[in-house]
Amino acid sequence: MSDLLRRYLEQQIEMGGSEVVLSAAPPAMALPESPPAAAEQQVARWRKDAPPIPGPGLTVEPSSFLLGDEIAAAETLDAVATLVAACTRCPLHRTRTNPVPGEGNPKAQLMLIGEGPGETEDRLGRPFVGRAGELLNDILTAIELPRETVYIANIVKSRPPQNRKPLPDEVSACIPYLHRQIALIKPKVILAMGGTAGESLLGVKKSLTELRGKVHRFAGIPLVVTYHPAALLRNPNWKKPTWDDVRIARQLLDG
Repeated sequence: MSDLLRRYLEQQIEMGGSEVVLSAAPPAMALPESPPAAAEQQVARWRKDAPPIPGPGLTVEPSSFLLGDEIAAAETLDAVATLVAACTRCPLHRTRTNPVPGEGNPKAQLMLIGEGPGETEDRLGRPFVGRAGELLNDILTAIELPRETVYIANIVKSRPPQNRKPLPDEVSACIPYLHRQIALIKPKVILAMGGTAGESLLGVKKSLTELRGKVHRFAGIPLVVTYHPAALLRNPNWKKPTWDDVRIARQLLDG
C-alpha cells in the first residue's frame, strides 16, 4: 500500500469514515505501481458517500460604505495587511503580540475564515498554526486542496485576551478588513469555521446548528458553515459532520 493511500485511509478513520484494513499486502502478491490516473482516483475517494449539496440559506450583500475610504482604497492583500498592522480601531491592538491579517493564495478558490487568532497565532502572526491548524491542514490535504492553495483568515485580526470570543464592537471594527480581503480574492467558495465566523459574515444571531446544512451566499459567493477545528479537538463526535460540511464546500468548487 502506498504511503499516500495509507495516509488517506487514516484520515478517513479520523474523520469518522468506515472501518478499513491498513495491513500491507504479502510480498508475493505485490502489485505494480499504479499509473498516475489510477492514483488520482484513489485520492479522490473523499467523494465517496459525500453528502448532497443542500438547499439555499441566507443571502447577504455587504454594504461597501462600512469599509471606509482607507480600507476600500486598499488594492492588494499586502495593503490590507499594512492597514491591519497599524490599526487601532478596537482595544485588541493594545494586548496583541502580532496582528494576524491572514495568509495564502491571493487567487484562492476556497477561502477559510475562523473566529480569531489564538496564542500560537498571536505569537507567530499567522493564522491556524497550532494544533487546530495541524488538523485543518490534514482536512485540506484529504480534499486535495493543500494549505498553499487556499486563503485563511479570521473575523478579527488580533487575539482576544484569554482566547475569549470577540465582542460585537470588536467584530464591527475589524470585519471591514475581511470584507476587503474577500473582494480582492474573489473566492469561488467560503468556508466559515465556527459559529462566530458564520454569524459575523451573515449578520445574524443563530446557533451553529441553524447555520449548518445550508448553502448561504455572501456577496454572491456560496458560503458553508461548519465547526471550528479547535472544537473537534474538544469533541471528536463533531469530526464526521465537519467532514461532511467540508466535502459540500469541496463539491461546490467543481460546480
